[in-house]
Order: sequence, then C-alpha cells, then structure tokens
Amino acid sequence: MHRLSKLSLSTSVFLAPVLAFAASDGIFKFISMIKGMIGQLIPVVIGLAVLSFLWGVLQYVVAKDEDKQKEARGIMLYGIIALFVMVSVWGLVNILGDTLDLSNTAPEAPAIPSLP
Repeated sequence: MHRLSKLSLSTSVFLAPVLAFAASDGIFKFISMIKGMIGQLIPVVIGLAVLSFLWGVLQYVVAKDEDKQKEARGIMLYGIIALFVMVSVWGLVNILGDTLDLSNTAPEAPAIPSLP
C-alpha cells in the first residue's frame, strides 16, 4: 500500500466513531469528552517537565565528569524551555478567552419545526 492510502485508511478508521456520533447529539458529548481528557493531561505533562528539570539538576550534582555535567545542563535547559512554553501558551489561551469573552458551553441547538 502507498503511504497516502495507509494514512487515509487509518484516518477513516479513527474517524468512524465521530461519524457515528454525528447522527445524534453525541458529537458534542464526544468533543467535550476529548476536551476533558486533554484538560486532565495538561497537569501531568507539566509535572513531567518539572521532573525532567529536577532529574537534570540531580544528574548535574552527581556528575563528576565535565561531559556528564554538560549533558545534565542540556536536560535542565530543555525542562525549563518546556515549562516556559507550556505555561506561556496556557496563559495566552486564558488571556484570549477572557479578552474575547469566550465561554465553554455549547450553544443551544435550534428546534426542529414539526410537520402539520
């Protein structure tokens, strides 16, 4: 199989539940479920960045060789950069949401007119 056909096949398999939910009100539930999962993962990812920074600090303190210290400084630097990027993006999203007065609620669906 070509790479594009494998990608389209895997994408269609992944999106099949979304299309099934689209027939009902389930698409909004599906999106809110994904949003909730991402919301729960953000503190975990930030915690991993803090742990990587602390791991670099520990490696730097324990290292006796100059090369090991240089490697530990790199780990610390990447941990700080990851923390900075994540917290900055999180802050920018909150600033934009507050500035534009965006809410986290789905709009009401219009009523379907009944036939006589």
